[in-house]
Amino acid sequence: MFNQLFKLAQRLAPLIGLAAWLLLAAGLYWSLVKAPADYYQGEVARLMNLHVPLAKTSLLAYSVAFIASIVYLWKRAPLADQIAHAAMAVGIVFTACTLMSGSIWGKPTWNAWWTWDARLVSFAVMFLMMAGYLMLRTYVEDPERQARFAAVLALVGFIDLPVIHLSVRWWRTLHQPASFKGAGKIAIAPEMLTSLALMAAGMMTLFVYLTLLYTRRLQLQAQLEQKQRQQLMEFAQ
Repeated sequence: MFNQLFKLAQRLAPLIGLAAWLLLAAGLYWSLVKAPADYYQGEVARLMNLHVPLAKTSLLAYSVAFIASIVYLWKRAPLADQIAHAAMAVGIVFTACTLMSGSIWGKPTWNAWWTWDARLVSFAVMFLMMAGYLMLRTYVEDPERQARFAAVLALVGFIDLPVIHLSVRWWRTLHQPASFKGAGKIAIAPEMLTSLALMAAGMMTLFVYLTLLYTRRLQLQAQLEQKQRQQLMEFAQ
């Protein structure tokens, strides 16, 4: 069932990619043309239409890797491990872009590229966990041990995600609090909300598309390595 769903998603990958670019194009148009400048921050606030969707997609990426790692440890399914690996590899790019866009926004707003804010630090910790995950996969040669160790590390690192989400509630920080506070409590203008929604949908769809491509690459790489091992064994005999 799991493999069949993935094969279906692979067949739909071109459409998913097209949908991602269309959503991002619409989101950029709405963010730069339709939505007004912020009353207090001015034009620099438009960067939030990029920063916030990047951050949400980064959290989605780690969540996908977390769930796939659980499935791998439970079922020992190679596909689950490959999805976790792909989600981390794609997700670290979104996470790095989140940190960079936040720094660019922070300079004119806070007069600092970086501050030891609880939300920023916890997000940077997630970036380091992703980097450590990918480094682990590079340095452990045995495929089974590599997949098992990486899955455990993904599970341990997931502790940071609730900290990221709740950091603005637990500590007094410079970071803006959540704009969504339950049903009917949205502290954001409708035009800006549309921009954020389009960009978030586009970013997440792009993440799905890139993860599918990277997973397929890992599958082909695993098949090639298996054939090479078989040829070496036949040659040795």
